[in-house]
Amino acid sequence: MAPSISKVASGVRTLVDGSDNQSTNIDITLEDSKLHANGHVFLSDVPDNVTLTPSTITTTATATDKSVFSNVGSFIGFDSFEPKSRHVVPIGKLKNIRFMSIFRFKVWWTTHWVGSNGRDLESETQLVILDNSADTGRPYVLLLPIVEGPFRASLQPGADDYVDVCVESGSTKVTGDSFRSVVYVHVGDDPFKLVKDAVRVVRSHLGTFKLLDEKTPPPIVDKFGWCTWDAFYLTVQPHGVMEGVKGLVDGGCPPGLVLIDDGWQSISHDEDPIDSEGINRTAAGEQMPCRLLRYQENFKFRDYVSPNGGDSSDNKGMGEFIRDLKDEFKTVDQVYVWHALCGYWGGLRPNVPGLPEKTTVVNPKLSPGLELTMEDLAVDKIVNNGVGFVPPELVDQMYEGLHSHLEKVGVDGVKVDVIHLLEMLCENYGGRVDLAKAYYKALTASVRKHFKGNGVIASMEHCNDFMLLGTEAIALGRVGDDFWCTDPSGDPNGTFWLQGCHMVHCAYNSLWMGNFIHPDWDMFQSTHPCAEFHAASRAISGGPIYVSDCVGKHNFPLLKRLSMPDGSILRCEYYALPTRDCLFADPLHDGKTMLKIWNLNKYTGVIGAFNCQGGGWCREARRNTCASQFSQKVTAKTNPKDIEWNSGKNPISIEGVQVFALYLQEAKNLVLSKPYENIEISLEPFSFELITVSPVTLLPGGTSPSVQFAPIGLVNMLNTGGAIQSLSYDDDENSVEIGVKGSGEMRVFASEKPRGCKIDGNEVAFEYEGHMVAIQVPWSSPSGLSVIEYLF
Repeated sequence: MAPSISKVASGVRTLVDGSDNQSTNIDITLEDSKLHANGHVFLSDVPDNVTLTPSTITTTATATDKSVFSNVGSFIGFDSFEPKSRHVVPIGKLKNIRFMSIFRFKVWWTTHWVGSNGRDLESETQLVILDNSADTGRPYVLLLPIVEGPFRASLQPGADDYVDVCVESGSTKVTGDSFRSVVYVHVGDDPFKLVKDAVRVVRSHLGTFKLLDEKTPPPIVDKFGWCTWDAFYLTVQPHGVMEGVKGLVDGGCPPGLVLIDDGWQSISHDEDPIDSEGINRTAAGEQMPCRLLRYQENFKFRDYVSPNGGDSSDNKGMGEFIRDLKDEFKTVDQVYVWHALCGYWGGLRPNVPGLPEKTTVVNPKLSPGLELTMEDLAVDKIVNNGVGFVPPELVDQMYEGLHSHLEKVGVDGVKVDVIHLLEMLCENYGGRVDLAKAYYKALTASVRKHFKGNGVIASMEHCNDFMLLGTEAIALGRVGDDFWCTDPSGDPNGTFWLQGCHMVHCAYNSLWMGNFIHPDWDMFQSTHPCAEFHAASRAISGGPIYVSDCVGKHNFPLLKRLSMPDGSILRCEYYALPTRDCLFADPLHDGKTMLKIWNLNKYTGVIGAFNCQGGGWCREARRNTCASQFSQKVTAKTNPKDIEWNSGKNPISIEGVQVFALYLQEAKNLVLSKPYENIEISLEPFSFELITVSPVTLLPGGTSPSVQFAPIGLVNMLNTGGAIQSLSYDDDENSVEIGVKGSGEMRVFASEKPRGCKIDGNEVAFEYEGHMVAIQVPWSSPSGLSVIEYLF
């Protein structure tokens, strides 16, 4: 029997199951105008029109964890006196409870924000986590605005510390006055599991998306890549791409992915003849008022002639270029190209033969929430010039026309950009939710047909509409604003502080987005003043690693710490997230918090420490600004328990582990630590430290004294522990066998000097100093895999 809601005399709304043999523990209650989590108030002065409906959904956590949720969440709703297309309703006062949140600081991008009261919230907030209290026993509480029917919700600050929910359809023609599930509330004792469990419930509740755990990211996540954007901007052309790849190959860093960004498509302004491409749109921003003229590539790629054949028409065009690119450079097995969700920045050119009929220019309109986001060149251009919009009933034609051609010429996938545009265009198309469903359904079907179901990087997609409605198939997406070489607003210090912003965007957004899409931390340039800062974060991000270096301008020593000779990378098993002690702190402008992130390799954990202090979101200016007064040396503590070892599909058991070996990559020293024993790190602004954390094992052989052992990895690589592919202990031989991918200096911790070491069965020289064994490992073609034996 389905549960039902009853309101008893005390004012508590409880779940009545209706069956005699099952009871459900309710963790969230509404009593005396207060919302409680396990009996602890987290929102007070709840208005009478606010409702609380317990979730009826119980489901297993993961494929490996068959336990049923211990907590049952609830949905917040409300009733209104009149049907409207946009409601702003207070749901309760938040006072003196520390929170972290994710909000849209730009139309396209979200970031982290902290506070303690309702007034501290930002508009367009997508997620709020209230901190727990060890003193009172209050658990963590998650507030997750979602969609209900044709409406989508977000949170924002209200009067007198109220938390307001904004529920909007995006169309004055779509109204409502009663809602029961616009915010999902979940409680728990683990902030990471809290978010995961909540998203699983919402997935079952809505049925409109799939979890990342249910999907397979595209193969580019394991590739070292090169993107053409910062190298060429809109002047990208075949010869330049060939030269760019050749330079990386010659330098010993061959890419496995080539991403041809904006600049390959046929575009024009409305006033241009339809047979004239916008060939003079070469500066970034000039292209944004343009519209797509045809699905095929522009003249630069259309006129490419392969040097490997004759002069026939079969020897020309994008297809021949991609074929030559892959034939010439054998590591390149993935070529992606860029396009916007609506075809191009300005959509499609209306009344052009070969493009969908009924394409019309629609004038975008920003919602009140979006009006409060940071001023953005792309938004200004799009709003001023409109979008050549394909109606939802014909959008499948657009994707089929574009993607079928790209598949035919050998493109393996697409970066779909400018995604969160639909909410500005939905007035006459059923509202934002229905329009998004139509577009994402067509995009999903096309990706499944032409790009193996997952050949997509989602970009400019940071909003719950996309996460909840557009991720049925898409499994990889950007989790931060663009890598900005310099500040587009002209602040010379932006060359530095904007890099700290980027780290924070990616790390905290992943806590939310990583449940839907595999986090992609975006490209960077290896010659940038903060290149090592970026490289360190990408190395342990768990996502793809790609650069946008200008042709011939590379920092090869740095790139070789990221990439393999076969075009692959040493990728972590999970995706990087902030440590617990960073969740409710401000690593950008409090002058004291160091951003610490953690991840898992197959046999080791890793902690990344980054001093990002120096600039970020300014509420008063409504933009990111420099905060140089906070850019100073920061000291922090860390220990092995900063890593959430029981995460992902391949968790690492540390049960019974008493000691860990910590290898500090930049300091190049080894520290032994108990699980909760802190080490101290001090970092100058925009510097970093990477710490490989390895559980120490006591070899069970008959040697005396017993040997303590822990693998570390290739210390010449930024993700040192990622090199370890297999690990086994031979009790009889008192030996350890490690499978390693890559080349360079392999180190392990050993409390005693080994009597010998072998690589692929052959004895090799080794050094033993400071309880570390060091061996030089050559590249083993073609896979790069070697087997190392340590004999004690």
